Amino acid sequence: MAHNNKTKISAESGKQEIVITREFDSPRELVFKAFTDPELYVQWLGPRGFTMQLELFEPENGGRWRYIHKDQDGNEYTFHGVYHEVTTPERIISTFEFEGLPEMGHVVLETARFEELPGNRTRLMSQAVFQSVADRDGELQSGMEEGVNDSYDRLDELLEKLVKESR
Repeated sequence: MAHNNKTKISAESGKQEIVITREFDSPRELVFKAFTDPELYVQWLGPRGFTMQLELFEPENGGRWRYIHKDQDGNEYTFHGVYHEVTTPERIISTFEFEGLPEMGHVVLETARFEELPGNRTRLMSQAVFQSVADRDGELQSGMEEGVNDSYDRLDELLEKLVKESR
C-alpha cells in the first residue's frame, strides 16, 4: 500500500522549535503503544538500515531512556533522556540528548500529542524546543529530516501490519 500520509516538518525562522505533524491510518491507542512498547519501539525509530539497541526504557512519569543506533558500517550514535509526563494515550513529554556532541547541555524538550481523528486515524503532533536557534538550525542541518521521514514511514508500515494482524 502506498503511504499518502506525508510528514510535515516546520521550522519558523528565528524560532527555537521544530514542529512535526504526521497522520496515521491507525487508532490512537495503537500509535501511542508504538511509542511506549519496547518491542514495537525498536522496530520503527531511526533511519532505515540502522539497528537500535534499547539500553534503558521507562516510558512513565519520571522514567529514563537511552538507546544506541548502529549504521551498516558499525558506527554508533547514542541518545538519552527523561520522561517528564506520559499520559496514555494523549501525550508524552520528554527530553532528548545526543551523546556524540563534544559539549553536553544540548537538551531538547519534546512534546508529542496524539489526536484521535475520525475513521480510526491519528494525528501525531510533535514539538521539539531547543535551547537556542543555533541548536535548532544545527539539528535541521544534521540530516534530521531524513531520519524523521524514515522513522514515520517505518512506523506507518508497522502499524499497518499490526492493524491487519488484529483483524
